[in-house]
Amino acid sequence: MHSSRRIFLRQMGTLLAGSGVVASLPVDSFATDKKPFFEISLAQWSLHKALFSKKIDNLDFPAITKKEFGINVVEYVNQFFKDKANDTGYLNELMKRVNDNGVKNHLIMVDGEGGLAETDEAKRIQSVENHYKWVDAAKYLGCTTIRVNSFGTGSAEDVQQAAIDGLGRLGEYGEKVGINIIVENHGGYSSNGKWLAEVMKKVNKSNVGTLPDFGNFCIKRENGKCVEEYDRYVGVAELMPYAKGASAKTYDFDSKGNCVETDYTKVMAIIKKNGFKGYIGIEYEGSSLDEYEGIKKTRTLLERMGGTV
Repeated sequence: MHSSRRIFLRQMGTLLAGSGVVASLPVDSFATDKKPFFEISLAQWSLHKALFSKKIDNLDFPAITKKEFGINVVEYVNQFFKDKANDTGYLNELMKRVNDNGVKNHLIMVDGEGGLAETDEAKRIQSVENHYKWVDAAKYLGCTTIRVNSFGTGSAEDVQQAAIDGLGRLGEYGEKVGINIIVENHGGYSSNGKWLAEVMKKVNKSNVGTLPDFGNFCIKRENGKCVEEYDRYVGVAELMPYAKGASAKTYDFDSKGNCVETDYTKVMAIIKKNGFKGYIGIEYEGSSLDEYEGIKKTRTLLERMGGTV
């Protein structure tokens, strides 16, 4: 936006403030010149429909991130190259695409490798070992982090003890190569902020942390519907002291460009209060907008909130 237009819009905002029509101005009328207090990355899951339908490929992700959205940092999802963790030829080609587009690899979100909080010790250790290849792949790709899950079956107390052990073991492996292990609130016990924060406290490793997701606070589902949800603002506040990233989940937007499900002014204030200056990944999961449009709206929202809170 040209500086003259910004000045005009600010003047218009002042003139119209008392007339009750400010709300009808477009979102970018309130754009700020202030740089967000965090960095913006793009989570690959935002394009999961295009990826699953084969409209695009994992190797296309770095170029799309840069050329379509002007974003320089990427977060991969292992589901889209699940058999390539040890394939150096493939990883070299991915790195070529990354370097050709001036993009930075940040993390790999890892699913489908077993529960790190399984109460059965043999299953838990197998899950830990299943994650080793993704720690190694992350290191090879120049990432700093992998995102994992703390799933397990049993009582809250038993699963918590198992999570402390599983994450501690994987954290030790990550320490050897300088890779962070971070846990997302991703359903079940992990979506209870207090429960997960207690796990972090007891693991007590500098390379083991959290990835607060603004929208994943459903503790219990029945017939595909959430029947018990943890307060997302309380949860984010509890997880932020251990955060090594955050996930900006969005589904729908109102006419002013604000997220319908989450009050971004409120959640960004919580994040800023914790002194966070790392990466916040865009994770659009809505269906009312095309994935590309949803990503762009989320970026605009993050930039606006990051420069005003």
